[in-house]
Amino acid sequence: MNDTEPASGSTPATKKRSGYRRLPVQQRREQLIAVALALFSTRPPDEVSLDDVAEASGASRPLVYRYFAGGKQQLYEAALRSAATELTARFSVPKRGTPSEQLGAVLDGYFSFVAEHDAGYGALLRGGSVVETARTSAIVDEVRRTALRRTLRYLGVREAGPRLTLLVRCWISVVEASSLTWLDEGRQIPPTELRDWLVDEFLAMTAATAAHDPQTAEVLAALLALEAPDGRAARLLARLGTLRTGR
Repeated sequence: MNDTEPASGSTPATKKRSGYRRLPVQQRREQLIAVALALFSTRPPDEVSLDDVAEASGASRPLVYRYFAGGKQQLYEAALRSAATELTARFSVPKRGTPSEQLGAVLDGYFSFVAEHDAGYGALLRGGSVVETARTSAIVDEVRRTALRRTLRYLGVREAGPRLTLLVRCWISVVEASSLTWLDEGRQIPPTELRDWLVDEFLAMTAATAAHDPQTAEVLAALLALEAPDGRAARLLARLGTLRTGR
């Protein structure tokens, strides 16, 4: 099945869409989602209309409604699911490197996504948009749950206790808050420095939790055993030691 709207004609509206092409149903739907996602990535969702999507995709407003009868809300949710799928795909942990290097690589992927989706990312995490619903919130929450599951898997934990779960959830919140602040402040901090700081944050938060939780203490010991003697964890401990002694 292809779009039935003609590719050429004499009306002004059609002339404005002279680049319009007939596409198979699924391909056209994916194109509209991609265009909407690009628009939502540069502007808050409230500021994007169906007319904007139609114009950017070279289609008509009725055609957009043909694929998304629920209008802007349905299109936004579809774009959000697409973004969520893309973001979770970047949670993949490389096989090589020390634990801190692997975590840094995941954060590199995360911040590349944040940088690409800028305004849309901020609007998504802050909430309060007129297009925010229980369904959109559930999509965002699922991304967070996926981050939690994959982090625990990365730590080699099958069943996390309450303190270890709290640790990971809190660190994920720190990453989100840091990314929003980074965008708000005009990206003044180089992303590599922000990444390194967040890796140190994870190590420091894990060490603090380990002092109160045997399971986290075991996880920390296993991670430190895989770190290089002169690696990030060792350097962090050395800096903390310097702060304690004042030397």
